[in-house]
Amino acid sequence: MGKSRARYNEKGRASSRKPNQKPHPRARAGGLDWDDVDNHQPTTTIDPSSATEQDPNALIMMPKKSTETETANDTHKPKAPKMTKKKRERMERYIQKKLKKDTMVKLMDQLSESKWSSDLLRSSKTIGRPKQSAREQLRQAFLEQKAGVNITDTSNARLFVEKEIEEEEDNNNQTSTIAASSNTTNNKATKPQQPQSTPVVGSALKQTDGTPAMPLTKRKRKKKQSTIPESAKKRFKQRMGMESDASFDSSDSEYDSDNNDDDDDDEAKPRESVAKLLEEENIDEKPTALEEVVEASKNIAKPELRKEEEDEIKKKLLEENKGGDLNDDVARPFYVPVNRLESVQETRSNLPVCGEEQRIMEAIRNNTVVIICGETGSGKTTQVPQFLYEAGWSHPDSDNPGLIGVTQPRRVAAVSMAKRVGHELNLSNQEVSYQIRYDATTSSKTRIKFMTDGVLLRELSQDLLLTKYSVLIIDEAHERNLNTDILIGVVSRVLKLRAELSREDREKIKPLRVVIMSATLRVTDFTENKTLFAKPPPVINVDARQFPVSIHFNKRTPDDYVGEAFKKVSKIHDRLPAGGILVFLTGQNEITHLCKLLRKKYPSLPATASKKKKRQEEKDNKVESETQDLPNGQADVEVEDVELGDNDVVEEDFDLETDDEDDESDFEAGFDDEELGSVRDAPLHVLPLYSMLPTEAQLRVFQPPPEGTRLCVIATNVAETSITIPGIRYVVDCGKVKERKYDVESGIQSFDVDWTSKASADQRAGRAGRTQAGHCYRLFSSAVFDHEFPRFSLPEIQRMPLEGVVLNMKSMNIDQVVNFPFPTPPPRESLYKAEKLLEYLGGIDKRTKHITDYGDAMALFPIAPRLAKMLIIGQQHECLPYVVIMVSALSVGNPFDTEDAQKRNHAMTFVSEKSDILTLVTAVGAYEYAGGTDDFCREHGLRQKAMTEIRQLRRQLTNIVAANFPGVDICVDPKLKPPSPKQLTILRQILTAGYIDCIAVRADVLEAGGGQGARHKNASGVAYKLMWSDADAYIHPTSVLYVQEPPVMVTYTELTETPRNTWLKGVSAVETKWLSNLGKTLCTYGRPLNYPLPKFVDGKQDRRIVHVVPNFGPKDWPLPAIEAEQHRVGTRWVMISNQ
Repeated sequence: MGKSRARYNEKGRASSRKPNQKPHPRARAGGLDWDDVDNHQPTTTIDPSSATEQDPNALIMMPKKSTETETANDTHKPKAPKMTKKKRERMERYIQKKLKKDTMVKLMDQLSESKWSSDLLRSSKTIGRPKQSAREQLRQAFLEQKAGVNITDTSNARLFVEKEIEEEEDNNNQTSTIAASSNTTNNKATKPQQPQSTPVVGSALKQTDGTPAMPLTKRKRKKKQSTIPESAKKRFKQRMGMESDASFDSSDSEYDSDNNDDDDDDEAKPRESVAKLLEEENIDEKPTALEEVVEASKNIAKPELRKEEEDEIKKKLLEENKGGDLNDDVARPFYVPVNRLESVQETRSNLPVCGEEQRIMEAIRNNTVVIICGETGSGKTTQVPQFLYEAGWSHPDSDNPGLIGVTQPRRVAAVSMAKRVGHELNLSNQEVSYQIRYDATTSSKTRIKFMTDGVLLRELSQDLLLTKYSVLIIDEAHERNLNTDILIGVVSRVLKLRAELSREDREKIKPLRVVIMSATLRVTDFTENKTLFAKPPPVINVDARQFPVSIHFNKRTPDDYVGEAFKKVSKIHDRLPAGGILVFLTGQNEITHLCKLLRKKYPSLPATASKKKKRQEEKDNKVESETQDLPNGQADVEVEDVELGDNDVVEEDFDLETDDEDDESDFEAGFDDEELGSVRDAPLHVLPLYSMLPTEAQLRVFQPPPEGTRLCVIATNVAETSITIPGIRYVVDCGKVKERKYDVESGIQSFDVDWTSKASADQRAGRAGRTQAGHCYRLFSSAVFDHEFPRFSLPEIQRMPLEGVVLNMKSMNIDQVVNFPFPTPPPRESLYKAEKLLEYLGGIDKRTKHITDYGDAMALFPIAPRLAKMLIIGQQHECLPYVVIMVSALSVGNPFDTEDAQKRNHAMTFVSEKSDILTLVTAVGAYEYAGGTDDFCREHGLRQKAMTEIRQLRRQLTNIVAANFPGVDICVDPKLKPPSPKQLTILRQILTAGYIDCIAVRADVLEAGGGQGARHKNASGVAYKLMWSDADAYIHPTSVLYVQEPPVMVTYTELTETPRNTWLKGVSAVETKWLSNLGKTLCTYGRPLNYPLPKFVDGKQDRRIVHVVPNFGPKDWPLPAIEAEQHRVGTRWVMISNQ
């Protein structure tokens, strides 16, 4: 009793059961062990049919059903082994991935099957137009009917109209009609039902008597040959919106012109099919009404364009093409033949800008300013100068014999573009030349001149009208660097002057044209700036030859982006198909470090080396595991890229559920199996690219890599837009950029590494799609890109000191700098501080704000105003040669290579006791004395390119001094002796005069009220107070003064800020008594001291000598008392030395 039912609280009793306990042999029905017992009884319900089937005594044995046989077989099969948890998870992931792929394939098939026409879309240029023209309405109705949609406005959509035939000028002046019906010969045939009121084609030609109309005969007319091309007529009619159905470009006429015979045949086909259908229905063999209409329509006279109308169109077309701002100054047509190579011609034909040559040249001929927008790779930099050359610009026999000038923001771009254009035009380097700061190939034969924008600004200071140029091309205007913005502003004024002078004497001065080229569509700063261009210049957009680029974001944004770049490049080189790699980093140190890592891991082995040796070398190096490991969980994960539609850029992000196994497969997404199978274990040809590299080293990136190797370029933003490196398929973007920032209030400059702009990131990604479909791997997440990246970079003019700009403008007689037409106006505070600095340096008058003679002399030198002042005052005690060296070194930058401790120790051999700048003078002098060899630079830790630029600038400044100061005897002496102690002191005074506004005083001395302060063995932790800021600053540890007792007062050439401290660089010791004489414009004076007593000069009662205490700077730092001369003005004594 009760064995078949479950016991009370059976499941609760299971809590005390052991894990390895065997099931009960006689478990109760429904108990916990009931299912585990193999010999429990089946259910009591028995199938009768199964009983009869199992009877062995039956006379006839019926065969079993297939299902029963399979069931019986299954019972004897061994059970499948149980799947482990790991295998089950992998199977689930595989199934999910397979389902996603199948779903994506179906989606792509559906998208490929769906077709739609963009003809029904309306152009944005019609926004604001009151109504459509009749031609546009007819075109819209026709397209809607073709697409199978309802016609929007049936009242004006005259797709089916009743045509009226005009009277022909022949002997029969009667109206021809066509019978409405015809008699049938077969009586059995039924008469077709006539429509009640629906008009048919040709119904207007029916006669009332029922007789068929005679076919119309076409009158032969002598067609006048039109001198206007059909394409020009169509464009004119479309723009004018004419509604005449009989015009030569009317699209709703069946009889358009003689050139449209094919269209007439296509329209006649449906009519012929209708006639054939009526024939088959046993209708009368005579021509039906519809057939007669078709036959008569073929003979209708076609409308001809009247001569008066043609003349009017000619006149309006000429006025429309003229349409620029030059009016009668448009030059006559001119053509210069060019003998190009076939390979060059074939390459040019594929560039998008070549298809816009006619538009570009018409715009340049008819306007003084033209803006061309085209992505990098469209060919605008190399082809627009060639368009101008072929059109006769710069040819001595044309109306525009001046040079074609092309400006570039970087030297490497100017040099490489000049060589490329010269090669394509098949001209020598004397005809297509370049000029950069220390190098030039220009000559009297030069026709096209590439140069940096700084070179053209120097020419503007000497020739304001730029008379030797007929057209200027300002390239890379989207970068918005300082020189480019100033150049555009100055040229906008030169255009007006040249235009006015050209109207007075066309033969003497020709109007100047300016072409501004930008790689982005952000040109509103140029087109909408009324102070820059009163009339908005035309903008021509040129599409780029861009292949699709798949963009891969990192799942996480690592802090060590250099290490992440190393791992990404390694993965690309090991696993992805052939193609160049371009890596964007921020500076020279990062580039050098990554190049060393890659060259160590992938040395330049011969192509015949075995894979075993290469793997062994990789294993021995272990570079990746030693220095580039990331914390767990920070490895990047990519997902499969999906391209929908025709988008050129496909952005990809990462699923948070994706694990490392998916990363391995998704990294290879977008590549065929054949491509992945063709990956070879090839060496990596690693090249750096940054601005401090010599020009020859920079140009190596344009040369093809050695056979059997893959090119890998590690570059700064130099490779972003200015140049195009061939063969790049993969781009690795760290997303960072190093920019110089300037604090107007404190005067602190800092080189900060920060996120670049979205526009710059897009430019970097576009580098991968120049020759084939590419991939861009961004070392940051999409969330960082969306929220941290600004849309555009800040123009350089808003983050730079402007004293040099203001001085150059003052030298051009632009006194009101605030009113200058900047494309983006700088902050008023920056302009105000620049003028104040020029007052301190004596460059402009304090009261009138006009440039002084001192300022004119300073503007002669292509260096900063403070350095120019040092050259002007450095003629005493034969110090000028040393001042030239000092100024050259300060202008170029620190030449010491301080990568490792050994090189820093070599640099200490040139140390000067009291000045970091005099250390540079000693190093340059020793370099020149040794002959300026590369071995000397390597042995003493000097950068060869910096030393070469210092030598070149030294020669340039020496020539300027000798040319403009006849009384000065100076030359470049390679065997210059070291300066004497007295000359060293004078050099420090000259340096102080140039940096008179960059003085710092020890904080403890100021707190002591002018005392000596505390004694220190070195400058570690010794704070200095600044003139224009309340922040404490410290001498940088690389300074020679850092290991000495810190002086009371110092001058500095650079003030940099880090998260921890503000550092003084380029430090020199200053004696406080110098400032009252060198910085008179920054000194104020109090009452004369009572002791010593004042002394009258020569016994006169209106002049006396007194002792006063000067106060220096905005914080009135007290200086030692000095003698000063006063004279009486009424009842007041006025200081003479301060006037």
